[in-house]
Amino acid sequence: MSASDASPAQLGPVGVYPSAPGALLDVLGVAAIVLDADGRIVLWSPQAQDLFGWSAEEALGRYAAKLLVAEEDVDLILQLFANVMGGGGSWAGVFPLLHKDGSTRPMEFRNMRLLDERGGRYALGIATDEATLRSVERDLALSVRLVAQSPIGLAVFDTGLRYLLVNPALERINGLPAEQHIGRTVHEALPFLDSEAVESAMRQVLTTGTPLLDQFAVGRTAADPQTEHAWLVSYYRLEDPAGRVIGLATSVVDATDRHRAATEAAEARRRLAIIAHASVFIGTSLDLVRTADELADIAVPDLADVAAVDVLDSVLDGRHTSTAGPAAAPAIFRSLAVAAAYPNPAVSAAGPTGEIAAYAADRLITRCVATGRPVLVAHVEAGDLPHIARDDEAAALLARAGLHSYLAVPLIARGEVLGALDLKRTRNPQPFNDDDCILAGELAARAAVCIDNARWYQMQRHAALTLQRHLLPRTPPQPIGLKVAYRYEPAGTVGEAGGDWFDAIKLAGDKTALVVGDVMGHGINAAATMGQLRTATRTLADLDLDPAEVLHHLNHITEGMDETIATCVYAVHDPHTAQCRIALAGHLPPVLTRPGCTPALLDLPTGAPLGVGGVPYEATFLDLNAGDRLVLYTDGLVETRYEPIDTRLRALLDLLADPQLSLEATCDRLLTALCHPDSHDDVALLIAEVVSASPAAGHPEP
Repeated sequence: MSASDASPAQLGPVGVYPSAPGALLDVLGVAAIVLDADGRIVLWSPQAQDLFGWSAEEALGRYAAKLLVAEEDVDLILQLFANVMGGGGSWAGVFPLLHKDGSTRPMEFRNMRLLDERGGRYALGIATDEATLRSVERDLALSVRLVAQSPIGLAVFDTGLRYLLVNPALERINGLPAEQHIGRTVHEALPFLDSEAVESAMRQVLTTGTPLLDQFAVGRTAADPQTEHAWLVSYYRLEDPAGRVIGLATSVVDATDRHRAATEAAEARRRLAIIAHASVFIGTSLDLVRTADELADIAVPDLADVAAVDVLDSVLDGRHTSTAGPAAAPAIFRSLAVAAAYPNPAVSAAGPTGEIAAYAADRLITRCVATGRPVLVAHVEAGDLPHIARDDEAAALLARAGLHSYLAVPLIARGEVLGALDLKRTRNPQPFNDDDCILAGELAARAAVCIDNARWYQMQRHAALTLQRHLLPRTPPQPIGLKVAYRYEPAGTVGEAGGDWFDAIKLAGDKTALVVGDVMGHGINAAATMGQLRTATRTLADLDLDPAEVLHHLNHITEGMDETIATCVYAVHDPHTAQCRIALAGHLPPVLTRPGCTPALLDLPTGAPLGVGGVPYEATFLDLNAGDRLVLYTDGLVETRYEPIDTRLRALLDLLADPQLSLEATCDRLLTALCHPDSHDDVALLIAEVVSASPAAGHPEP
């Protein structure tokens, strides 16, 4: 509020009038605190409560050092207090004080000693938030010097959008002296601009209070009417301390050079964005086809209208390729991915994904992989189509699609040419250029490493799976007194092999050993270790040992392997006694199903995993009658990151509650219902059903 705004009742002596809310001292929130000679708080202003959080009732009478100072700063504050109360008389500076909420905040202080009429000493502290004070100081410095000294054009308008102030930089930018601005609108002072759009933006900011930053404007100035200039203009609403709108400020930066290079700069940013996007989204998995899809999706539509990723079939077979100069023979590709920005006949010209395509030696993609160099046809003519397409039909499709620019870049990883990234423009009017070639090469280089990793992973996975399946039994045996079914399922969608195994071993006296085990880890090493343990188990089984003894010997064998840990369940069924003796080595408990009863997990001593050593194993007798089933499985069937193990085990029991299903159908049902597509663990499953037993006589029934 100004003096002219105050009512007569409010006016006092000349020059005296109340301040409007929001004045500078209100912004600073200056707090006053008075301490007695002992350091107790005797006066506490309302602003102190706002600043520190403590009310007067909570603060008065308490030692300030204990209330407001962190323990590690107490000695320092007591020394400063002593100096103020002693000979120093005052102290100014920044000191960290505690807020009621426990946070520490730096405060700007002015401390001075006070004396009352009896000579009593007190300490007066005037404090404000240090960050707020620094901000106000900066604002003041800017307000004094920025306008006159800024190289940026600055202007101030009143609420009628007429110039009140113009700095020297804006005089130079507009080619007009300050006096020809003052009192005029933008339309009146600068008719060469799109004044309607400018004044509309100014009114918007004046109304809403939301700044508009870096608004691009183009025009010609009175000083240089022959040249088109460009500016970046920002608008800010101005308010007084009471919040009343008093005008508008603008800042103007000459951006003519940037305007002239705008196309190039935008293109560069676009290319960088594509590369950054590729860094995040290419190679998210070790799946070969998915990686190729990611590369094709990145290239469309920002780089091409149609993108295809083709890998040499020899690469997928593990045969080495190299850049050997000009193409002398056809190239055999397997199409891994095709992507298009819109429905396009050129997609059909690329060939179905997953299929083999042969390109003659004179084809451009063949030249690309043979030389290991990009092939660019900026402007495709009719005579170029036969050299781009794999055959005449594909060439006709490309012509119908309107192919006008073509680019192929090799996929090279670790010195080996893997294939090519094939790019086409049909609707995008711009031809491919050298910058596009560089960008495509960068994408291809990043993707090639990911494709190569996926390729090698796929080969290793295939080798591990082959070894795993070779080591596992192929045809379920049908021992006396039992029917047996089993399954092995690699991990998740990637089909990764692990160390899970199962076995059904015929023993002397018509007995049968049932085994399910799990070697920790994945890949060839886990599969090979599994093979060793399976062989050892079969050898020990021939000795007709108690299950606990078998696990004891397996544990000793596993200790001799390099840091190998495995779990195992080993059971021996005797059809003549209708009993099964079973022991666990850190393995999940089997499930027992009986006709007319609810499936249940067997309560067995868990034992320690194989390889831990020094822990005895214990075998348990179990009576089994005709129709009873034992379900042995590895943890991959029931353990998942998405649900608790108890929930998964309950689901397993529920799935086993249907007694009508055959063993084979039961195996399929469990794998279908419980195996998650994203699982990182393989599964071994074995189900044995007692088909005949004589509990009374202890002999098989006829």
